[in-house]
Amino acid sequence: MGAPDKPQSNSNSMQRVKVYHLNEDGKWDDRGTGHVSIDYVERSEELSLCVIDEEDNETLLVHPINTEDIYRKQEDTIISWRDPERSTELALSFQETAGCSYVWDQICTMQRNLYVSSLNSEPFPSLNSELRELPAVELTTLPLILKIVTESGMSDQMRLTELILKDHDFFRNLMDVFKICEDLENVDGLHMIFNIVKGIILLNSSQILEKIFGDEMIMEIIGCLEYDPGVPHSQHHRNFLKEHVVFKEAIPIKNPLVLSKIHQTYRIGYLKDVVLARVLDDAIVANLNSVIHANNAIVVSLLKDDSTFIQELFARLRSPSTSMESKKNLVYFLHEFCSLSKSLQVVQQLRLFRDLMNEGIFHVIEEILQIPDKKLVLIGADILALFLTQDPNLLRSYVVRTEGTPLLGLLVKGMMEDFGDKMHCQFLEIIRTLLDANALSGGAQRANIMDIFLEKHIPELVDVITASCSEKSSGISEGGAIRVRTKPEVLLSICELLCFCIMQDSSRTKCSFLQNNVAEKVLQLTRRKEKYLVVAAVRFVRTLLSVHDDHVQNYVVKNNVLKPIIDVFIANGNRYNLLNSAILDLLEHIRKGNATILLKYIVDTFWDQLAQFQCLASIQAFKIKYEQCLESAVPQNTADAVDLRIRVDERALDKEEEDYFNEDSDEEDSASASNTKKEEPKPHISNGVAASPASSSPRSGGLVDYEDDEDDEDYKPPPKKQPEVSEEEEGELLGLKRKSLSENVFAVLCSTLSQAVLAKKSQGTTGSAARTIVTKEPEDSRSSEENNSSSSDDENHKGDGVASSEHGTSDKGKKLNGEESLVVAPKSSPEMAVNGS
Repeated sequence: MGAPDKPQSNSNSMQRVKVYHLNEDGKWDDRGTGHVSIDYVERSEELSLCVIDEEDNETLLVHPINTEDIYRKQEDTIISWRDPERSTELALSFQETAGCSYVWDQICTMQRNLYVSSLNSEPFPSLNSELRELPAVELTTLPLILKIVTESGMSDQMRLTELILKDHDFFRNLMDVFKICEDLENVDGLHMIFNIVKGIILLNSSQILEKIFGDEMIMEIIGCLEYDPGVPHSQHHRNFLKEHVVFKEAIPIKNPLVLSKIHQTYRIGYLKDVVLARVLDDAIVANLNSVIHANNAIVVSLLKDDSTFIQELFARLRSPSTSMESKKNLVYFLHEFCSLSKSLQVVQQLRLFRDLMNEGIFHVIEEILQIPDKKLVLIGADILALFLTQDPNLLRSYVVRTEGTPLLGLLVKGMMEDFGDKMHCQFLEIIRTLLDANALSGGAQRANIMDIFLEKHIPELVDVITASCSEKSSGISEGGAIRVRTKPEVLLSICELLCFCIMQDSSRTKCSFLQNNVAEKVLQLTRRKEKYLVVAAVRFVRTLLSVHDDHVQNYVVKNNVLKPIIDVFIANGNRYNLLNSAILDLLEHIRKGNATILLKYIVDTFWDQLAQFQCLASIQAFKIKYEQCLESAVPQNTADAVDLRIRVDERALDKEEEDYFNEDSDEEDSASASNTKKEEPKPHISNGVAASPASSSPRSGGLVDYEDDEDDEDYKPPPKKQPEVSEEEEGELLGLKRKSLSENVFAVLCSTLSQAVLAKKSQGTTGSAARTIVTKEPEDSRSSEENNSSSSDDENHKGDGVASSEHGTSDKGKKLNGEESLVVAPKSSPEMAVNGS
């Protein structure tokens, strides 16, 4: 190839790159640095990728752009490919990302143009562009047919598919040539036929596959594929399919189309998985799977529509005269039939399962689960799992019936038996699905199933745990009978199921568990040597306490349920393992849940044992939470009492003050003077301090007794002389008191009473209550103070209108305040507070 022309390069057509070549050692060799361009080379009509050395303008690379998908773009600056002519790996490393993107777009554009030109038979003709018909299939034409099949492009493959389907005798003639080559032991001819058949299959035509997979030709096609040139010895697929593969009919199938589809499906699967497993690509495998899926749908549809066939199937399954071998084949067929129903549409699947339920399939499964053959029992469980996957309510509706109750018991029994390979988990999942409360429908059925399960089967499951943890759980008992040792995996499944029941319906399960002492029995697992069983028991208690129910907590405290857990925690010591984390998580749950009963129970009972673990943050926080609960217990009671008294005071104040402000001002003035003189000698005014036993107040009496001075040793009485307060200030106080009724009444009244005390002291007057609390004055001073109070009342009544009313009200307030309680007690009675206002 000649050197390329050197056109005038510019920044768009020339890009700076490094040329790399992959050597035999798998390392990249640097061939030089230059500028790349896409252009026509000399004496050629092909567009090529050219790289010119930047120093001496020598040609570093000339690569004709190929229409095949051989180019790869890596890391935004590298374009690599495998040169089909030289069978070498080449790569261009660009200095700039923009240059790499530009050249990559140019390559993709050229590939599209070249592909369109090849379809239109323009200057780039393909190998078989003039293919009009296939050559006659003969031994001498096998090389030409092989070349056409294996070397045709995409457009030629479509044309080749049309010609093969158009020639109805092509495969028949090819099979005849195969027989001749096989008889003559013509190995070369057999190898060519193998490649021809393989190439035709790789065309991935559904019509061709349907034709070659027919009953008439499938065995011969498989025979052609026995002679793989890549395998030194011929395979014997036909011999295996004829002699070792046996087709069993549990019930005779009379429809020939069903039989044909069954055989075809098996052979296609054998061809896909065995014969051509290493040569088929994903597209061919997907096409073959679609053929198998379609065949399965046809088989199931034809069989389910045959009512005679279904009735005969269930009649044989229920018949006591059916032999065990025949019943085994019937069960296998029923399982396969239900499994193949996945090929149907959803609506057809639901209709099929309902028909099977009406035919009594669940009753048949009950009988299957009671067969001693464990393999058949697992097959029955698989059938139930298929029903639950499709529509769980079908099985729920059967279980809640009277005749369906034994099925749930059989599932529980199957979960407790040892089937090997952890097959008890399958029974566990079936039971969990029946009890699952997160399903979209069937709530009433689930509730009934939960009731049945809790009543009849929970004791049975718990007894298994108890028996496995007793001292005679293994070996020979006293009676000489050998006990069956329960596998630890089964015990773990039982714990998981119990936890699941609590999470699904805590109200029902907690009552059942408390009545049957389930928690104490499950905690017997702490005696087991398997640590994961001990963790499962702790996790069960953790789940039970998550209910946050007082009955559960009281039960735990009363029966000392947590003792085995604490003992295990102490025995575990400072080992940081799953058991340690599970128990600490349980304590954290109790602490964060503010379970005061459990907090006190654990600390009061087990703190001597837990004290050695105070270095752990969880134990420290647990003790702090316990101390906080103790501190908040007493203040809480006091706060409740004070709050109750305040509420009583407020209710009394509301009614008394409403009546007070509804009275006429003039009537208040006159009544104030008369009532003051009448009530002054009464003993109860002094808050019951100097009252005689015979005298009693019409109210309930004061809430605080001040007779004993030792009760309030730190109390300091107010000074006798206080700054004088004017009448205007007293009026402002009364107005403020009227405006603040919507606020805290108790606080406002206390402030008003204190101001009234200061006012009366400045005028040299002291009430009986003040004399009792502060100091005991002689009778002479009392009379003089009363006279002063009377003169003050007369002066205040000389005003007119609003002023007279305001002064009278203020004066009355001062009078009442002086006579009632000048120093407000923290526990004053409601009536005292009202009079003080």
